[in-house]
Amino acid sequence: MPAPITDEQNRLDRETLLDVAERLFYEQGIQAVGMDEVRAVSGLPLKRIYRLFAAKEDLVVAVLKRRDQRWRASLTAHVEAVEDPHERVLAIFDWLAKWFAEPGFRGCAWINAHGELGPASEAVRAEVRAHKQAFHDQIAVWVHATGLAVVEPVFLLAEGAIVAAGISGDPAPARHAHAAVATLLGTP
Repeated sequence: MPAPITDEQNRLDRETLLDVAERLFYEQGIQAVGMDEVRAVSGLPLKRIYRLFAAKEDLVVAVLKRRDQRWRASLTAHVEAVEDPHERVLAIFDWLAKWFAEPGFRGCAWINAHGELGPASEAVRAEVRAHKQAFHDQIAVWVHATGLAVVEPVFLLAEGAIVAAGISGDPAPARHAHAAVATLLGTP
């Protein structure tokens, strides 16, 4: 009889699986990646994968949740390193520009997931909406600190830049959105 799987092994296998699935789903698309490919790249048996995540949809949601935590933490660390409230809002777009220029950038993982699965998966749609709401709420905090009522335009410029950069493969939309937000904020 095989030895029981420890909590630590469960954690390590789960992290391996999430790392592999996130990379494959982001690079190739969720529907293009079968669970056999996830199994082959992760080195985990399919039975083990399905013990960790009962369905592919569960794996997709877990990938999006974990990515959300890392993505927003990185954005927050960058923005909150800036003291001036107006410059903080502009720092959102500086961070986006760096992200857009990363090798392998394929746009927003949540928009991509919604485009592929949103109409068919309430769980994925809910996770995408939760991410977008959390991103909106973060922006709102930073914009409110300026004393200006421009949360929605700033949020829409950020989202538009993300979509435009994902489609074009060019980080320029971050610069254009930065300039538009500077005008909204009255910042030279």
